[in-house]
Amino acid sequence: MEKTLKRIEEAIKEPMEKLGISVDEILYEKENGYNFLKITLDKVNGLDIDSVVEATNIINPIIDDLDPIKEEYILDISSKERGN
Repeated sequence: MEKTLKRIEEAIKEPMEKLGISVDEILYEKENGYNFLKITLDKVNGLDIDSVVEATNIINPIIDDLDPIKEEYILDISSKERGN
């Protein structure tokens, strides 16, 4: 799975950098009987909801084209939490 996650990161890194967004973390986890592909993004001064939606609209078709994971999963894209 490590190679798969690295492939995903390599595929989405450049398109995200064009938006000033960095890929903070990519995890594949099972939670409550569901598989999740979790992608956490970060940006200087944080990400607002519109930026997360824009990133999701770019990432989703890239991952669909890669088709890196054969089992069913939920794609979960979020911003990195920031402490105050």
